[in-house]
Amino acid sequence: MLRRLIVAAIITFVVPASASAQLCVECHKKVTPNIVSDWQISKHSQNGVECSVCHGDAHTTATDFAKALIPTPDTCAACHEERVTQFKKGKHAAAWTVMNAMPTIHWQPMALIEGQKGCGGCHKIGLKTEAEIKQLRADGSGFGVASCDACHTRHTFSVEEARQPQACQTCHMGFDHPQWEMYSGSKHGVRALLKQTGTLPASAAAPTCQTCHMQGGNHEVRTAWGFLAVRLPMPDDKEWAADRATILQGLGVLDPQGNPTARLDAVKAADLARLTQESWQAERDKMITVCNQCHSVNFAKAELAKGDAMIKDADHLMAEAIRTVAGLYQDGTLAKPASYAAAFPDLLTFHDAPTPVEQKLFVMFLEHRMRTFQGTFHASPDYALWYGWSEMKRDLAEIKEQAEDMRWRKRMDQRE
Repeated sequence: MLRRLIVAAIITFVVPASASAQLCVECHKKVTPNIVSDWQISKHSQNGVECSVCHGDAHTTATDFAKALIPTPDTCAACHEERVTQFKKGKHAAAWTVMNAMPTIHWQPMALIEGQKGCGGCHKIGLKTEAEIKQLRADGSGFGVASCDACHTRHTFSVEEARQPQACQTCHMGFDHPQWEMYSGSKHGVRALLKQTGTLPASAAAPTCQTCHMQGGNHEVRTAWGFLAVRLPMPDDKEWAADRATILQGLGVLDPQGNPTARLDAVKAADLARLTQESWQAERDKMITVCNQCHSVNFAKAELAKGDAMIKDADHLMAEAIRTVAGLYQDGTLAKPASYAAAFPDLLTFHDAPTPVEQKLFVMFLEHRMRTFQGTFHASPDYALWYGWSEMKRDLAEIKEQAEDMRWRKRMDQRE
């Protein structure tokens, strides 16, 4: 609070409707007019937060634009300390680090990653080190470092905009995380749209993404199961425990003997999964509290339990597929890539997996398994069944057929 008062005092007394701010506006009305118009309708403009507060005052002419500071989350923290602190504790803050931790990420075209036209376009919301920011700026991609502007788009930085479900749409859609498609087609999403169009009154109940995942405006944005729906401790059900162990081996966080690997440390550092029952339960309890605004606690618990059960069933199919491909390595039918740390396929190599059967396995895991459980939790029947579970069944059948065909071809080659 004291920090905010100091900043407010600086804004009010040190930069009082300054002539330099007026110069910024007059020049940028000609150079980038929509930046000016966006700022003019913003709360920043209404409260005297002028250009120099975020960009510094070193840039004063058309030729020294490189001196203008590009904001980072710490810039925003000068006034929004609580929200930035929450953000830094949450999963979005780890997005840049997680992307760069993927085994083959540096094999991708630069434009997609550092250039932010692919993975980097969404993962730029994550925190970056000073060295990373310096390198991005040197490469001409230094504008995606603010993080906050991924949802509060510049230069309006509107809270109202960031509260709309569409604020999440750009990133939470598509191949491995089509939450937007699931949500917008669910009754939750349909009612939210009807409220936006005025068909339903403003007082109608219609949960948005933020209602469930940012309760009370909390910027941590965490979920009980985490992104990949794997967690610790292992379940009491022995079959499910074995299946989850196989998936963790495919993710490279357990070795063939079931012991933790160095990759588990990366998972812990990025807070990708709930690693204790207590942390999982805390997030589940938060969700039940939100659901209880419209539904009974019994209903909410029962519906969430169905999502848990769907993960269990999907894990069983996934584990069988992983073991099938691992069996090809073990009997010498398929050469295990030297970069793989264990006798299991690496699910995190994505489309860089070297053979069609390994690529089919990656699609089964990251596209169809994700849709199976995400569709269930997001109240999207079609995604849970036809785009998820049904596809997993077909993937497994195809992987098993390919494995048998590869073994048959190997036997034929040996006879010749």
